[in-house]
Amino acid sequence: MTAQRFDLPDIDAFTRPYWEAAADGRLLIRRCAACGTAHHYPREFCPSCWSEDVAWEQASGRATLYTWSVVHLNDLPPFGTRVPYVAAVVDLAEGPRMMTEVVDCEASALRIGMDLHVRFRTEEANPEAPASSHAPAVAVFAPAAPDTSPVSGTPLPAQ
Repeated sequence: MTAQRFDLPDIDAFTRPYWEAAADGRLLIRRCAACGTAHHYPREFCPSCWSEDVAWEQASGRATLYTWSVVHLNDLPPFGTRVPYVAAVVDLAEGPRMMTEVVDCEASALRIGMDLHVRFRTEEANPEAPASSHAPAVAVFAPAAPDTSPVSGTPLPAQ
């Protein structure tokens, strides 16, 4: 029996555009046509005004580091094999905050407000999932090069 995975999303008809875009190296957010507020995680309504007039929008991939924590111990599969890792909250350039992971950066180099850009890590597919399902790509962030303004993310190897 395979250990239960806690890092793989449940992809449904509503979130499928988000996960398909991620597989293509694009980060999507939702924007409300009624009040203009952008939000992330994807919801079918605006968390600011409750309007259902929301649509997908491609994010720039730029963010700043809001806060982080270095995780040294996690016994949930597959996180235990990834420790230590940096769990973080970033402010997307479009406004929403997003929980994520910072990669390719020593924890000692992290600074609140540092510029980051999105990358995508392809997760191993759930062996118990239907053969038609593919391995999801998950948005993570890395320090931005001084002259980088990405519109799409850089893929990372599966971990």
